Amino acid sequence: MKIGIIGAGNIGGNLTRRLTALGHDVSVANSRGPQTLRELAEETGATPVPVTEAARGAEVVVVTIPLKNVPDLPSGLFDGAVDGFAVIDTGNYYPKERDGRIAAIEDEGLTESRWTEQHLGHPVIKAFNGTYAQDLLDKPRPQGDPERLAVPVAGDDEAAKRTVRALIDELGFDTVDAGGIDDSWRQQPDSPVYGLRAGVEAVTKALAEASPERPAGFRA
Repeated sequence: MKIGIIGAGNIGGNLTRRLTALGHDVSVANSRGPQTLRELAEETGATPVPVTEAARGAEVVVVTIPLKNVPDLPSGLFDGAVDGFAVIDTGNYYPKERDGRIAAIEDEGLTESRWTEQHLGHPVIKAFNGTYAQDLLDKPRPQGDPERLAVPVAGDDEAAKRTVRALIDELGFDTVDAGGIDDSWRQQPDSPVYGLRAGVEAVTKALAEASPERPAGFRA
C-alpha cells in the first residue's frame, strides 16, 4: 500500500518505521523539508518528500502534527491521492502546553478531529491519538494474543474506517469502533481511554465511561 505520512515526530517516525518494515511504500514529510529526514529515510527506506507531495498516489495519508499547525498546511494537500483514500488524524488539542485557545473547540464544542477535518477539507479517521509512540515498536502482538492492545478508531466514512482498522490490525493491534467524528470526544485527552494500554473489552468499557465535558486541565 502507498502511504503518506505528514509529520515525523514520535508517532509519525515510528509509524514510518513499522509500515516500511511491513513492506508498505511510505512517503514522509515534515515542516522543515525532506533534507531533514535523510536519517529516517536511510534507516527505513521511506521516501522523504515535501509536504505538498506526501499524498501523491497514496491510499492512506497520516496527519500527525501539532493541532495548531493544521491550518498552515498547504492547499491542495491531497492532490494526487488515489480515489477513496483515507486520512488518519492522530492529533490532540493541548491549549495550555502548545496550541493556544481554539474557539471552535472551546466555545462551539467541536471535537478536535471535526475541527481538523474542516481545515483539511476531507473526512478523517481518528486513531493513535492516545497511543504511546514507543508501543508502536514494542507492543505489536499477533491476532488472538491475550496481551494484544486495542486502539479506538472514530470516523464517519465507513469504507475509510475499514481500511484504517485493517492497517492497524496489520500493525499488530486490535481496534474498537468508537463511533463517528462527533463521538470522538470519547478518546480525547484525559478521557478514560486516553493512554490506556488494554485489550478490546477494557477499551470498549473506557469509551462508554467517557464524559462529553472537556476537563478543566484541557481547556485554555
